[in-house]
Amino acid sequence: MKFFDEARIEVLAGDGGNGAVSFRREKYIPLGGPDGGDGGKGASIWAVADRNLNTLIDFRYTRVFRGQKGENGHGSDRYGKGGQDMELRMPVGTVITDSTSSELIADLDTDGKRSLIAKGGNGGLGNLHFKSSTNRAPRQNTPGQEGEKRELKLELKVLADVGLLGLPNAGKSTFIRAVSAAKPKVADYPFTTLHPNLGVVRVDDNRSFVIADIPGLIEGAAEGAGLGHRFLKHLQRTGLLLHLVDISPFDPDADPAQDAKAILKELKKYDVALYKKPRWLLINKIDLVPEDEREARIAALLKSYKPKRHFVVSAISGEGCREVTFAIMDHLEQQRSHENKDC
Repeated sequence: MKFFDEARIEVLAGDGGNGAVSFRREKYIPLGGPDGGDGGKGASIWAVADRNLNTLIDFRYTRVFRGQKGENGHGSDRYGKGGQDMELRMPVGTVITDSTSSELIADLDTDGKRSLIAKGGNGGLGNLHFKSSTNRAPRQNTPGQEGEKRELKLELKVLADVGLLGLPNAGKSTFIRAVSAAKPKVADYPFTTLHPNLGVVRVDDNRSFVIADIPGLIEGAAEGAGLGHRFLKHLQRTGLLLHLVDISPFDPDADPAQDAKAILKELKKYDVALYKKPRWLLINKIDLVPEDEREARIAALLKSYKPKRHFVVSAISGEGCREVTFAIMDHLEQQRSHENKDC
């Protein structure tokens, strides 16, 4: 299935039913008085987070959603039937904003979360509400209220603890295959991921975390070059970024340090908060570098990049990957501990 992480829809909640104008008419009961009932409430539209969904593809082809109208009121004090509320099921991590005002409507960040996105109109009042000692035969009623109408933008931001960052062909997909059960496409030629992949990394029986691999970034991504900029939003919920750098690039003239710094520049242009997230450097494909050159290449990269923490790995052979996963788990547990204390 193709991955869709954005969609625009229109939601029209149901209008309320009109109140009725009616008078009681029974044999032997003259001047029975008003008995017009109220109109029914229009259907509201709700968004519900569903962990069984992972794409917004359903909203690419059906864009308009209309709630049922409330039934008009009836005589004999009978109220109209309300419209049945509509539920739109969306992937966990979907952010819903108003297309016109950019107002945040809902953030479906947990499974089962239910948010009102368009409220149905209230039903109108029947004439039985208008009777009084001076107005015994009221002919007033009120119409039902209109339901809310909104144009909404849906944006899926995957829920992951760790995000992978790097140029196309840095080895991100190979790394996620090495440490999790995810099986993204990899190849022995320059190739880039076309959509995000999620993998669950199980450190032991009771400890695990979710890692996200997004399409590689290229210089100019913040201005729209390449695919990667479209998916940077999927890193905004992560607690840690892993920046993979290919220490043995295809192009012999390429400078891994300069390429890595260019990616950081694009990250900062896109979102300063994302740039400030904890970020570790993973020096990948060390198996392709002759042993007598490794120390010098790593030293040159570290001198230019100056990361807070770095690891040397080979995603294809698995060398160093286990140590990285244990370090990530410890880091995430410390983060969660600090968050719980703050709460």
